[in-house]
Amino acid sequence: MTETSPSARIEHVNLTVSDLDRSIALFQSLCGWHLRLRAMHGARGEFAHVGTDEDYLALWADGGDHSGQAKGRPLNHVGLQVADLDAAERAVRDAGLETFSHGKYEPGPRTFYFFHWDGIEFEVVSYA
Repeated sequence: MTETSPSARIEHVNLTVSDLDRSIALFQSLCGWHLRLRAMHGARGEFAHVGTDEDYLALWADGGDHSGQAKGRPLNHVGLQVADLDAAERAVRDAGLETFSHGKYEPGPRTFYFFHWDGIEFEVVSYA
């Protein structure tokens, strides 16, 4: 009998946000994603899935203010790959957020970072 290695991919990441509508709009604009699902949470709050048909960000809002989270505790950052880095940066800035740490890794992507309103750090990369 031959053993095979497991194969996996990230299907979703679940993030707590303060303003569900604002976060949905950001990821639709930045990534070109669509709203897959939006509903009330069984216990409290509301959630939405924003992404592609294959993978997505799950966003959950309970009505609380979750801004000011410390970087790297417990999440360091979420990486998003885009086709057009300049268009992605415009979408982030149009949402009123600041970008920083623009760079290029050899031999890989050009990048920039930004903090979501709730302190979640995102790295945006493009291999184009």
